[in-house]
Parts: sequence; structure tokens; C-alpha cells
Amino acid sequence: MADKLTITRGINKKPVSTDVLEQSLEALQNLEGEAFTGYPLIATPDGKYSIDATLVSPSKGIVLFDLIEGPEVGEYTERQDDLANKIEARLKLHRELVKGRHLRVPLWVISFAPGIDNIESVAVPDYPLVNEHGLANVLNTLDWPESSEDLYRLTLSAIESLSSIRKSRSKREVHRADSRGAKLKQLEDSIATLDHRQNKAVIETVDGVQRIRGLAGSGKTIVLALKAAYLHTQYPDWRIAVTFHTRSLKGQFRRLINNFCIEQSGEEPDWTKIRIVNAWGAPGGDARDGIYYEYCRATGTEFLDFRSASNRFGGNERAFDGACQAALQNASDEAYLYDAFLVDEAQDFAPSFLKLCYSMLKPPKRLVYAYDELQNLSGISLPPPEIIFGDNERGQPLVTFGDDRRRDVILQKCYRNSRPVLVSAHGLGFGIYRNAPQDTETGLVQMFDYPALWEEIGYKVKDGQLAKGQHVVLERTTETSPRFLEEQFDIDDLVQFIKFEDESAQNAWLAQQIQHNLNEDELRHDDIIVIHPDPRTARGRTGPIRKQLFESGVQTHLAGVDTDADVFFRTDTPSVTFTGIYRAKGNEGGMVYVINAQDCNGSGPGLANLRNRLFTAITRSKAWVRVIGFGPKMQGLIDEFEALKQNDFVLDFTYPDDNLLGKLRIVHRDLSPQERERLEHRKNQLADLLGDLESGELHPEDLDEATREKLRKLLGGGE
Repeated sequence: MADKLTITRGINKKPVSTDVLEQSLEALQNLEGEAFTGYPLIATPDGKYSIDATLVSPSKGIVLFDLIEGPEVGEYTERQDDLANKIEARLKLHRELVKGRHLRVPLWVISFAPGIDNIESVAVPDYPLVNEHGLANVLNTLDWPESSEDLYRLTLSAIESLSSIRKSRSKREVHRADSRGAKLKQLEDSIATLDHRQNKAVIETVDGVQRIRGLAGSGKTIVLALKAAYLHTQYPDWRIAVTFHTRSLKGQFRRLINNFCIEQSGEEPDWTKIRIVNAWGAPGGDARDGIYYEYCRATGTEFLDFRSASNRFGGNERAFDGACQAALQNASDEAYLYDAFLVDEAQDFAPSFLKLCYSMLKPPKRLVYAYDELQNLSGISLPPPEIIFGDNERGQPLVTFGDDRRRDVILQKCYRNSRPVLVSAHGLGFGIYRNAPQDTETGLVQMFDYPALWEEIGYKVKDGQLAKGQHVVLERTTETSPRFLEEQFDIDDLVQFIKFEDESAQNAWLAQQIQHNLNEDELRHDDIIVIHPDPRTARGRTGPIRKQLFESGVQTHLAGVDTDADVFFRTDTPSVTFTGIYRAKGNEGGMVYVINAQDCNGSGPGLANLRNRLFTAITRSKAWVRVIGFGPKMQGLIDEFEALKQNDFVLDFTYPDDNLLGKLRIVHRDLSPQERERLEHRKNQLADLLGDLESGELHPEDLDEATREKLRKLLGGGE
């Protein structure tokens, strides 16, 4: 049961009485449970209805608060009846909370009026009316004799009432209890409700910047979508923008925000006030609009499209970073365009984009950004907020979190991936069990600069010491990797690494497996995602498999290529999604195939980026993963996975010291295409030079003394 009182501070229009109620509840000894202010919101025939405050307690049941600001109680008895009737009707929709025609949980209403001293003179019998001095006495008279752990959890879940959020896109038909489809249905039903930490992150809003960090599958996108909808429902006049890096997330955001607004207020969102907008954008109407384009338009600064920005600043990430920085420097006007801004996948944006979002906000600058340190596919982590947002004119940081857990939320629990899937993704992403190549100190590919981050993302130390230079063994806890995710499944079936003779053997096997998934396993087309890690060659390399499937009657599409850029799963016709790694981000499927996985192995520059791709691909799965490929590099990945499995999915390694961390960053760093070309060119020149020396065409004496000396030193020929 709850061991103490937790208060989640939402939004209501009664700040004074809310503060006094919170203080009064916190002062009570032995009160257990969860309290919410400005929550829940419910839809009624008369429109949305917001409850001032709610307490769910294992010893009391549900206590609803009618908060009174000032000295007038008004028709408080009518308000109490109305409140009780509306919530009772809502709770009776949850069959597990009803016995016969009655709720199994007691429902109480208290009017709380801290601005009234002489309570007795206005109170009506059987309608509790108290100020801060009488609250404890009334709460002490409330009792829930039939309470149990399960009933309390069900009640809390019903009050949090976010149960329809995680249900799949359409109804799942299953005929065999042991099929993969049936197991997936069971899984989806059991994680339909959000946990408290997620719920807290949705409801609690701070005036200023809030950061939400969490692993893949911890619910960041859902939390952000619900938060946007919650703010929109509470403040319908606010202009709210939601933006993200992966275009294919647009549909998911729209669906979640729409569902939540209807559930909470009975009305569809006003899409002119809450906007789901791409980050870059271009001229051409609402569908093509983007945050950066909107900023340029509002401030009168030059807008650069991708080609112009690439020519000026370099390709890919550099182009957008350069464009945002130039816009910020050249803007002549302030652009207070929004009341709140929510940014998903912030790890894939340069800090300059977050700064641009910040400058588009009206004070008090409500910016919420969510990110996953490990899913950055360019290999650079986001700097702290003090660096991102800079200083004010007095030299003090504009944004700092301190120890405020409401400003810096960490979602530790991973709902999408089971423990074996998540630890496999981390094990291979970091190269924990990779054999050290010749003449190197470690097989590790990359590592967090701050060891404590491992505990923040939900690992605990099983053995050793979590410190630089020390040996450590890390494991996932049952708290952060719920066991039911693996209890339903055979672990050997959850994650498999499979090697084939060549690419055509891999493709033939995959086509056959997908047909089996659809015909025998009762999986739907949109349960299956096929990911090719290299975005540049995805179309060519997936073509032969898609042709085989087409010939056997299975419809497929390449996300963002055969579909609109904003579409990942097709809804108009049953079709299996094939994708490159960038479009896969933020999406999930029951069965994930990572094909040509050998492309994610190797050595030298760029390896950290390749392993991040593998990590991201594996973590798309909410049940099964098949990592498949061919050749010796694939065998290397299989060896790493087998070592991880032998160790029962714990991470056992020596943490690099600062010196080694620095080397890892250099050895496995990501290179731009220009740098890669220059490196290849230099390597070829060196190979030619050595070839000429070896063949005798060139003699060491032909080189000047200084060059000979440098070569001798660099190649280890003594001092």
C-alpha cells in the first residue's frame, strides 16, 4: 500500500486555498495515499468539469475537495452533491470498482474554506465544511473497512483515468489463447494505465523550463502528449506548440492529444490553439509550417532551406544548427508567439533550436523538453540547461534546475522493453561484452561520462563499485523493468541474434517469418516493423524482401518514402512497415526485425553512432526482437549477445577512467562525410608511401630528416 502521502500539483483557479490545503495535508501524521490538485478533469454533458483537489487513500477511500477562495461559501451543498454524483457516475464505468449497484470504495466530499474563521455559523449538517484547523478531525472520521491493496490500486488507476491512452490503434482479434497476438493483447491491457511518476509528470506544470528524461519505452512521448492536452484543456486560450525530430511522430501526437482531450473535456482540441508542428518547416501553408520558419517569419530574419543551410554550414545536423544560430543572431524583433512549448526527442536537436523555442515563449517561458541520452544518433549528449539557455545581463543562468524534481523529471521505469530486450540493447550499444581489439585497452565502444547516470536510468549495483576505473556489475531492478513483461514470454524467444550465409538467405528467411507472423501467430500488419539501420541504403536493401512479400500477397511500405513523410504505420490498408533507423524512432511494434545488423559492427571512427543505431532499433520492440545479418561482423555481434545471455542479462565491466573515456570519444567518434573522405584519402596516401618504401621505389633516405624522425616516433620506433 501507499506508505506516505504524495501530492501531485496540477492546475486550478484557486491558488490560495490550494496552497493551504497542501500544507495542511502535509502536516498530518500517518496519512497515506496520493493527493492531486486540479485533477482529475472529467467530461460531462455540460462540458468539462475540473475537480479542485482529490485524495485517494488506502484507509479513507476517495475524498473530493471543494475549495473555497475568500469568505463566501455560496451554494456549497449543491456543489458537493454535484461533485459526488459526477465522480460516482464516472467511477461506475470501471466494473472492477462496482459490486451490485454500489461502489466498492467510499466517496466523501469536503468543502475547504481557509478564508472563513467562524465555520460553524455557515456549515450545514452532513455537508462537511472546514478550514485548516478542522481538517484533521473530519479526515479522522472517514474510514474504508473493505480496503485492500488491489482495490486501492484499481481505485487510483480509475481516478488517474488515463486507461484508454495505451490501447492499441484498433481492436485486436485473437482466436488462440497461446498465439503471439493473444500475448500482445495481454501485454497491452496490463500497461494501459500510466504509473505515478508518469502521471505526476503530466499534471505537474512549472512556470519556466521543465526537463523530462527517460529511457526508450519509458513513456516520454505519451507524457508529453498528455501534458499538452492537459494544459490545453485547462487553458483553452493558450497557444501551445508541440514539436519533435521524427516526422512520423506527428500522427501519434495528434491521436494521443485528440483522445485525451475528448476523454477529459468531452470536446476535440482546438487545433488552432494547440499546434503539432515540424521543427524546420518551409513556406506553403499550415501543413508545411515549422517552428524555425515561423520564427524567421515573425522576426523578419532570413529563412534558409535545407540546401542553403547545408551549403553555408555543412550537412545534416550542422545545417539546422547553423540556421537556428544565424536566426537567433540576426532577429531584430522579440517573438512572443506561444504560451507553452513541448519538445520531444530533444537529444536530436542542437541546443540552438531549444534556445530558439525558448525565445518564442511569452514569460514565464513554459518550455518542456524530453529526451533520452542514449538515443542520440549523432553521438553528442545535450549540455545542461545553464549552457543551453545562457546567462542574463547580470551573468546569472537564465535556467537552472537545482534539486527541484518537478523541473527535472526522470522516468526510470521502462514499459516498452522487457529486461532481456533493454539490457541487450544497452549491452550491445555500449559494447560491454565486445572483445578488445588488438593493442587496445577495452572493448567498450562508449560510456557515460557520469557513472551515476546508470542508476538514474534504473540500474542498480549488484557487485563492485559504480565509479570511474572500478569493476562493476549492474542489473535492472523489478521496479524499473516490470517482471510481467518477461513472465509472459520465453526469454529465448524474446531476443534472438541470427546469422545467415549471405543477404539473400537472410531476406528469404525474413519473408517466410513475416508470412508466418501474419498467418499463424495472429499478429497484425502494424505489429511488425522491419528496420534497416543505414538510412542511406534502406530503399535499395529492403527492395528484394518487399518484392518477395508482394509476390506472396503481403502488402508493405517504406515509411516516409511510399507514404507521406508524417506517416509511419499505414491506416488505410493492412501493410507491414519497413523503415530506416531515423523514421523508426519514437515508434514501437510487437515484433521487430533488425536486418543487415552486421552494418552496426566494425571498428574505428563512427562505431559509437552505429551502435546507437542498433540500440535504437532493438528498443523499438515491446515484445520480440530478431537481430539478423551475415558475415564475420554479424558473428561478432552474436558473440557479444551470447556473453550477455551467459551472464543472465547483467552488465559486468570495468568503468573507464577519464583518460580512457577521452580515448573512446576520439577512437569511435562520428565523422562527417567530408572528414571521412579526407581520412580515407590520407590513409590511401600513407598506404602508397609505405608501399613505395617496401618496394624500394622510395628509400627512407629520400625523405628529409625531420619527416623520418616524425615517422619513427609516431610508429613507435623509440625516441
